[in-house]
Amino acid sequence: MIRIYRGREFELLDEVYDPGEDSFLLVEAALKEARPSDRVLEVGTGCGIVSLFVKDVAASVVATDISPHACRNARLNGVEAIRTDLFGGVCGTFDLVIFNPPYLPTPPEERLRSWLNRAFDGGPTGRREILRFLGDVDRILAPGGRILTVISTLTGLEETRRAFEEHGFLVEELSSEKVPFERLIVLKCVR
Repeated sequence: MIRIYRGREFELLDEVYDPGEDSFLLVEAALKEARPSDRVLEVGTGCGIVSLFVKDVAASVVATDISPHACRNARLNGVEAIRTDLFGGVCGTFDLVIFNPPYLPTPPEERLRSWLNRAFDGGPTGRREILRFLGDVDRILAPGGRILTVISTLTGLEETRRAFEEHGFLVEELSSEKVPFERLIVLKCVR
């Protein structure tokens, strides 16, 4: 299926998360944050919508996703995508790491038996993948590097903020949008 955002067409395959308000909020924040000299890593790229736009601004962009369908989709959209869990096996450091985590609290009975489940299932609290990300992000984040991530109030804004702060980051709320049942928030995290 062909979708359009900001006047640009992009492909969306079955089994890949259909970008919504969260993805578009992250695109807008990333376009404001990305610098021409930045080496950018997007973790959890899905169809590649964020990287598709950021690669017009940054020096280099590479994306990862655990789903083979998402990686194929991102490549169809002109994004260099590596299939891996978070950033396992990725070498080098990045000035800007963009993370679109699966952030919805998901009890076992609501899990899907498909790759699409990996796009939204954040475990019981919604923070499972965020905490895994924080456990190893120092390995790939350049000195002075920044992280952009999108979460929901369902994930627990204060708990998520505290997790980043406990890992030494200063956390700033860049933007937010109210949608039914929740508020979506883009956080910028720096040391």
